[in-house]
Amino acid sequence: EQGFSFTAEELKSIEAPATPSEGYTRSQALDDLPAIRHALHTFLRGRMSESEKYCNDRDPQKERMYMTAGLGLIQMLKGLLSFEPVDIEHALESVRHASLIASQHRRPSTLTTRISSLVISENSGVGWIKGMTPVERHAELVYSECLLEKAVLGIVSSGDWITFIREFLNIRSATNTYRTLEEFIHLADKEAVARGEGPIDTSIDRDFRSGVALGVGINGLCLTLLPNSVSSVIAMFGYKGERFDALRTLAAPGGWSSNVWPEVDDSSSVASGLSPAKAPKEKKDVSKPTISQEDEGLRRPCTDLTLLIFHLFISSFTYSGVDLEQARAIVNYNLTLYPEGVFFLFLKGRLHVMESRPLLAIASYTKGMDLTGADYKNLKGVAQWELGLCQSTLCDYASALPYWKAQAEEANWSKASPRVRRVAVYRYGLATTLYDLAKTEKDKDSAKKHMKEAIKWFEQVPGSMKKIAGKHIPVEKFVSRKSKKFQSQGNRLLHPSLEFCYMVGAISHTPRTVFLSTIIPPLTHSLSTLASHSSKPSSYGNGTGYWDDYALAQLLYGVCLRYVAYPNLEAVESEEEKKAVEAKMSKEEASKKAEESFKWVIENGTKIELDHQLVYAAHLELGRLYSCWGDLEGARRELELVNSGKPLEVNAAGRKGKYSMQNAIQVKVHAALQALDEGRRL
Repeated sequence: EQGFSFTAEELKSIEAPATPSEGYTRSQALDDLPAIRHALHTFLRGRMSESEKYCNDRDPQKERMYMTAGLGLIQMLKGLLSFEPVDIEHALESVRHASLIASQHRRPSTLTTRISSLVISENSGVGWIKGMTPVERHAELVYSECLLEKAVLGIVSSGDWITFIREFLNIRSATNTYRTLEEFIHLADKEAVARGEGPIDTSIDRDFRSGVALGVGINGLCLTLLPNSVSSVIAMFGYKGERFDALRTLAAPGGWSSNVWPEVDDSSSVASGLSPAKAPKEKKDVSKPTISQEDEGLRRPCTDLTLLIFHLFISSFTYSGVDLEQARAIVNYNLTLYPEGVFFLFLKGRLHVMESRPLLAIASYTKGMDLTGADYKNLKGVAQWELGLCQSTLCDYASALPYWKAQAEEANWSKASPRVRRVAVYRYGLATTLYDLAKTEKDKDSAKKHMKEAIKWFEQVPGSMKKIAGKHIPVEKFVSRKSKKFQSQGNRLLHPSLEFCYMVGAISHTPRTVFLSTIIPPLTHSLSTLASHSSKPSSYGNGTGYWDDYALAQLLYGVCLRYVAYPNLEAVESEEEKKAVEAKMSKEEASKKAEESFKWVIENGTKIELDHQLVYAAHLELGRLYSCWGDLEGARRELELVNSGKPLEVNAAGRKGKYSMQNAIQVKVHAALQALDEGRRL
């Protein structure tokens, strides 16, 4: 890991400034930038309550633009993390007040200027922004940020389509403002170059530039994540997103570079203060930023967080633009600055998950969870989810149990918690962990106790489903169906924890040594047991679910073997680990057995009774395997079959409606096809 050090001058820039003198005028709004910078850094250091108190104490009258905006942002995060109605309402009030204060600082728009703007460009768009004072331009920026915050809070708190449509208008208004502000910066920089004062207009401060970069980058990135059917409609109204432009814009305030993103002749990130330059063809050193902490803009930490969320979380369903090397540098830089920052400790844990180093991830998540204050206790839920999955992929069910139990019980009593919306998932995670713990427990009394408790939680899952905007969450439908199947089969499921980890994407980050030593042997035993009943399937279990279990075992076996042969590109392994894997199984043997397993599922798909998603998952995994082989034509053929929407089971008439996790599988297929187009191995 790359270490960083900061000079005394750099650290001085985030210290608390002197208390402001009494009396405040709008022209003094930018004098609060050092204060709000201090509040932001205090928040990121993990002292959230202290940051909130500082904003309140510095602006008791709630009249200072940046202090009210900062307080509104803190209240929004607090509301989203707790999801308590009182916190959401308090956040909305704070953001509305911040929006009102920002509006009072904006350039006045009279009836005359509105009419003249129809014919004179100087009174609208870039011309209108150009005629503003620095305070008025910052006010436009803060006002747009408040519009987006209100939209997020409104949508999350109500969850209905009417609110979504109303708030979409606010989002559109903010997006248009960001685009205009970006055009203004581009024009100002171009004029500075023409005057020989370039490459940027130094009269536009970095605090403003970083805010515009944050807004433009997030909006552009979100547009690229929309489904094609939605993005094509939005494009007709002039809203288009380009993935790499958005990422470069977000990376510019921190001066981060990438060896993954394609080279450009003219960076679209001029808005952030970087001069346009052709990217070098040789491999770049991306471990350190080119902009120091002393020279950064106010919102640089926010752009860093946005990039990390993309690289470490959104990367679960997209490949394009994901750069773990850059993510590693950003995490190391910020943890040097905020060694006890909860957000960056959690993100470091997630980085280790992506690197297939679960033990390091567990240590980082645990440290962050211990530092989380009572006011932000739902942050612990994020860590508990990740810790539960990490321990489950290691098949350490005893260690995973406390985390799944904490989530299920928290969601059980906190009816306002956002986690209650996934209560069925948490209860299923707990139930499967107890079930597999009972199956592997040597002590009979303990095994009986765990099984009894597992049955209780399985029974509660179907009734725990919640709707968002009138729709059930797909993963909740999946766990509900599996829980009902558990009961119908006489309290029996096959490797439910492993299947759950596969469905939520956690299995892909398991170390190869764990696959070979801990996961594959039980799967091999299950396949042997299933094969022994092939002549008389009705003799298996309670007489039902034979072919479903056989297909599931084959799919999981094939997936594990594919990762043994071709680990994730982001996986970090020692030489000893590589030698240990090669000594147990060659790449050729593992990949050949994986292909046989996937083909078995496809060929026997007609016999599956309930778990029809296994056939589609097998086509997806076979396509991924062919991609690893370099057979791009074969990979595309398998993926297009799933993408076609056609029934791939010959006995599709037995399936009613969509198969389980259909949307999730199709999202993965879409991302895989995009990766093939970019020449990336899956």
